[in-house]
Amino acid sequence: MALSDESFREAYKPLHIPAHYDINDPEQDRVLFALAQIGIGTVNDVATEMAQLEEGIDVDSFKVIASDVLTHLYEQGLLKGSEVNGEMEYNLSKITHANDGAVDPDLLAPGLD
Repeated sequence: MALSDESFREAYKPLHIPAHYDINDPEQDRVLFALAQIGIGTVNDVATEMAQLEEGIDVDSFKVIASDVLTHLYEQGLLKGSEVNGEMEYNLSKITHANDGAVDPDLLAPGLD
C-alpha cells in the first residue's frame, strides 16, 4: 500500500532530539537524548545512559525500551547503524552531518518543490 504524501511526511519526518532529559517525555525522546549524550552506542550503552539519568531504575528495564526504539528508527532509515562484534552500534550522524550532495529542482516530482 502506497503512502500519501502527508502520511509519508508524518512517518518519515526528521528526528527531534530534546534539549533536556525528562522522565515524562515519550520513550523515543528519552532514548534519543541518551544516544545523543554518548554519541555512538549499542542498546546496552543507551540503556546504561538512561539508567544513569533515571536513578533507581534497573538498566535491564531500559534495554527493552532502547532496543524497540532504536531498531524501529533504524529500520525506517532515520538512524545510522553498523554491526560491530555482532552488535548494532547506533549513532545520530544522519542528523548531525549535512549531506554534501545537490538536488536538481527540474527533476523533482510535482508538489515537492
